[in-house]
Amino acid sequence: MRVGVLGAGAVGARVAQHLQQVAAVDTIIVRDIRPSVEARTIDRLGTGVKADGRRIGIPDVDLLILATPAGQHVRSATKAVERGVHVLSVSDDIDDVQGLLRLGDRAEESGVTVLAGAGFSPGLTGVLARHAAARLRRVDEIHVAKMGTGGPACARQHHRALKSQSLDWRDGMWVRRPGGSGRELVWFPEPVDAHDCYRAELPDTVLLVPHFPGVQRVTARVSATRRDRLTMHLPMLRRPHPEGLVGAVRVEVRGQLLSGGLGSVIVGSVAAPAVGAAATAATAAELLVNGSLKTGAMGLSHLPSAAAFLYAMEKRGVSTAIFDGLAELAASDLDESGSIVAKAVQSVRSA
Repeated sequence: MRVGVLGAGAVGARVAQHLQQVAAVDTIIVRDIRPSVEARTIDRLGTGVKADGRRIGIPDVDLLILATPAGQHVRSATKAVERGVHVLSVSDDIDDVQGLLRLGDRAEESGVTVLAGAGFSPGLTGVLARHAAARLRRVDEIHVAKMGTGGPACARQHHRALKSQSLDWRDGMWVRRPGGSGRELVWFPEPVDAHDCYRAELPDTVLLVPHFPGVQRVTARVSATRRDRLTMHLPMLRRPHPEGLVGAVRVEVRGQLLSGGLGSVIVGSVAAPAVGAAATAATAAELLVNGSLKTGAMGLSHLPSAAAFLYAMEKRGVSTAIFDGLAELAASDLDESGSIVAKAVQSVRSA
């Protein structure tokens, strides 16, 4: 198969590199609006990676991976679907995700698949939710949190999302809440540990709700510093970093345990956001080129096997951890009166 990658930034270049190891992919077409970035990526990757002779329109490919900045994905995806091309988008913009999901009927008519939000978050978060849900008899609530940003485009999108209203699912209804509200201290897997997270305009809820019938609450939060919150309504005050080096995602699923009682399952992953997004997109793309997904538009929480997906992610260097309860409290964790000191203790193991 021929695969096209639009956008050769921190995520797109890594996706192309991963796909060089997929046997079913013989040609990878890379296109970027910055000719120097495109040429440098092609030269670095070498075998099987080529430039697209045309600068406009959809490349002549079987699968199109959209790794361009948020806000540009629906138009490209619509053209691809009309030509019978599979689409995978890593956008974390809620308008992009909703627009891609609306292409479901067209995708089925064309016999292709549209994967929306197939990055670190959303994307891997949907797989983690599906994996955690397998340990429950009934899913009542899903709560997603993420920390860190990828390249400059991701940092700008984080800034926009934090100042925009969140879209939460509560008791069968969509509820809008102010961005930057709902502070919650979230413990991510080590070494990221605890960060304050807030509501933001994140698309995870839009992707999760359709695949968990009967779920009562679904929320998504993003980590933010005090400076982030103070400046979220202003233009970005400094140029975004080339690439974020630390990031994490965490998903908590609450409901009825297989044993019968009520409880929760918490899973997470730590990786540089661009690395995690690229590994997720490449793993999903491999499923597409191997014909493992049905036609239509969907998110990654619709995967047939979350465990197999996470195993493939492990081989690409992105591991998953599951929260395994509180470690035993030592004497040093008690104050003079014998009460427990406010100290969080984590114990994680491979999921």
